[in-house]
Amino acid sequence: MSRRPDILGEFTADHRAVTELLDAVQAAPAGGTERADRLVRLTDLLFAHCAAEEEHLFPVVQHEVPDGGALVFHSIHDHLAIGQYLSDLQAVRADDPAFDTLLRGLADTLRRHLRSEEKQLFPAARKALPAAARTALGDRLRAERQALGTPD
Repeated sequence: MSRRPDILGEFTADHRAVTELLDAVQAAPAGGTERADRLVRLTDLLFAHCAAEEEHLFPVVQHEVPDGGALVFHSIHDHLAIGQYLSDLQAVRADDPAFDTLLRGLADTLRRHLRSEEKQLFPAARKALPAAARTALGDRLRAERQALGTPD
């Protein structure tokens, strides 16, 4: 019998997908359309992921986890910085030297953010939230993604 992941398992899987796509963007030839196309996919994935965390996980963490407000504040701050990098990247051509500088900034910020959530926010949520609540949140997230036609 396979066990469906809880909300933290869903978001950890998202983190793996984000990391793989970021690696693919960085590995694509500089200035090529392949890099720009991968960046569009990464942008879509990140905006969907961040919105899902902010809607499904952060309110619960803020109210149920000791110091949850501070953890959520730091994650939202990171989401805003990541969003700004993505916006700035969309505004420059892939062959512009600024693209590589912005991409490095995005990669550094994103990798630090993912580590922070997985080492601080997720364990705190796992400790404070009962397994049934985490599972219910995961079910709700999957149902929403299915209704929107996005992969879960």
